[in-house]
Amino acid sequence: MNKKLVIVFAAVLLLGGAAAGGALWYLGKPAPANAANKAKPVEEAKPMKYLTVDKVIVMLRRMPGENVAHYMSADLVVATPVAKEKETKEHLPMLRSVAVRTLSAYPMSKAEAMTIDQYAEELNKAFDETYAKEGRERPFKEVMIGKLILE
Repeated sequence: MNKKLVIVFAAVLLLGGAAAGGALWYLGKPAPANAANKAKPVEEAKPMKYLTVDKVIVMLRRMPGENVAHYMSADLVVATPVAKEKETKEHLPMLRSVAVRTLSAYPMSKAEAMTIDQYAEELNKAFDETYAKEGRERPFKEVMIGKLILE
């Protein structure tokens, strides 16, 4: 009886090992090359330059009956391709102006409820609108928030 049990146990182990090996071999095969599985060419990463717009300080709108003034200070980071760095640097005063106009429109109650990503999204929308209105292409990829202080 012990001999039969050992043989059955060895056979189960052998079959399990063969199944696992077959599964690994099958999963390791390259996918067939058809239209649905063709890999898209990987875009070469363009080197980026990060420029700063320091200390954008705005006074937030007051709510009716509110006596205390609230301020926001933000440092912006502009991601631009190296090839467009000079053009982006020339646009920094305009970027500051658009940021001030956009950020100063918020009351404190809305400003303190927003996340950093929401601020960045709103600023990028404002820059898109400004460049579209002027009929020019944006020389930078995106604007990010480097620092944000609400007081």
